[in-house]
This record gives sequence, C-alpha cells and structure tokens, in this order.
Amino acid sequence: MDSVLRAAAMYVGLMVLFKIAGRRSLAELTTFDFVLLMMISEATQQALLGDDFSLTNSMLVIVTLIAIDVGLSLLKQRSGWISRLIDGEPTIIVENGKLLRQRMRHARLVEADIMEAARSSQGIEKLEEIKFAIIERNGKISVIPREN
Repeated sequence: MDSVLRAAAMYVGLMVLFKIAGRRSLAELTTFDFVLLMMISEATQQALLGDDFSLTNSMLVIVTLIAIDVGLSLLKQRSGWISRLIDGEPTIIVENGKLLRQRMRHARLVEADIMEAARSSQGIEKLEEIKFAIIERNGKISVIPREN
C-alpha cells in the first residue's frame, strides 16, 4: 500500500511542478532539459520504489501510475474545467503584428521565441507579417500569417 501512495503522491507532485514550469518546458527538449529530465526520473524512481526493488512492487507502481493517468484522461473527457486545469488552453500571444506582452510574460516567452516559430513554420521574417501567434496546449507556437 505504501507504494501506491508514493506513486499517487509523485504523480500529483510532478504534475504540479510541470504545470508551474510551464508549457514551453515540455515543447522542445534542449540538452539541459534532457539532463534535468533524466535526473528527475532517477529521483522519482528512487522515491517511488523506496527500499523495495522487487518485481511485484515495481509492477504495482506502474499499474498505479497508469490507473491514475487513465482516470485523469476520463475526467478530462467529462469536464472541460478539469481539462483546462490539467492541460491549459491555447493562448494568443501576438495579435495583428502586436506582441501581447503580459501573456508572453505569463508563458515565459520572448519575441525571439515567436520569431523563430514564425520563420520555421511560415517563413515569416517580420512581426508585422503575423496575424496571430498562439501558444498551444502542448507548448508549441502556432503562427497564422496576415493576408496580403
């Protein structure tokens, strides 16, 4: 039973931490992000299993984590509020060539992030050419060009 409680606590704790870290932290992993993720996974593994490294305990932890994940997925399907709480909502960060700086600060984005996405996805070189830039729920930036 201890392993089930540990698994549930770690799942909730990591969800909260990654929510605080923001959507962009999971969008594209840099080398630094990858190293950090590896260290987090090692610490998580130790916290989940404690002193019991048996196959039974490991399977119990895995089943618990999958059950929590499936349960949350079902809750998200039934409740828009829970879905928004867990996954967030798309957020417009550029509108008609104008940066929405407060939203950018909240998402911890700078103009260079937006322009990089604009160049790579649409070949856009100037901010004025962007009708909308949106940070999606998965942390990616979508760019909609202005019509000429």
